[in-house]
Amino acid sequence: MPHELEALITQRMESLEPLAFELINESDLHAGHAGSKGGAQHFAVRITSAKFDGINTMARHRLVYACVSDLMPHPIHALRIETQGTV
Repeated sequence: MPHELEALITQRMESLEPLAFELINESDLHAGHAGSKGGAQHFAVRITSAKFDGINTMARHRLVYACVSDLMPHPIHALRIETQGTV
């Protein structure tokens, strides 16, 4: 399931038309954490997109969360986000 979930997240982020994209599974850093019970995963995403140009960090994060909101809080427990525009 972890690789399938990573593929699904990557596919969902395509709607943001990323120029650069990195997905990191950080679940091993949170072993034993209450949120990891039941197999919930922790991820970090780094994404560069022109869709982020001219909007603030909160709006950027909302766009990213909108791609995966139905996957939270399970199978994604946490998502650390780093965004960058193109300008």
